[in-house]
Amino acid sequence: MNITLIGMPGVGKSVVGKELAEKLGYTFLDLDELIEEKTKLKLQEIIDRLGDKRFMEIEEKTILGLGDIDNCIISPGGSMVYSSKAMDFLKKSSIIIFLDLPLKNIREQITDLSTRGIVGLEKGLEQLFRERVPLYRRYADITISMPEGYDKKDAAEEIIRNVFREKREKR
Repeated sequence: MNITLIGMPGVGKSVVGKELAEKLGYTFLDLDELIEEKTKLKLQEIIDRLGDKRFMEIEEKTILGLGDIDNCIISPGGSMVYSSKAMDFLKKSSIIIFLDLPLKNIREQITDLSTRGIVGLEKGLEQLFRERVPLYRRYADITISMPEGYDKKDAAEEIIRNVFREKREKR
């Protein structure tokens, strides 16, 4: 069983994912890191040089190239929800968890928007938030609400409780 964490940049997919992987003894896959290793470029460099569309093609290809994996925590970029092909792949191969953090807190988490490598940022963070949240909700099997002051490491425990409760209920 795999678990995929989706959500806006800055929600803590990597922090929660690493904690979750450690607790479950799973492998943590940060797809942004895989893309940077593969292209030898930072995410922002890819977007600056090749544009958002080409970046999202690389992102989709990276997801689809994972193949048959198991016992992984997958942390894709926030723009992954724009690819129905990638999200269908993730839906079939994992339980999808939406980490839902208020926009105010996301703004506090992202220190430098200009170097973060965020697709569609020219629209502004608020517009991206309004555009993406419905997509995250559509694809999510489970939503973890992370209100102000919520400890991201506690999210791993909540995910474990929810995932294994859902698995029992599906039997």
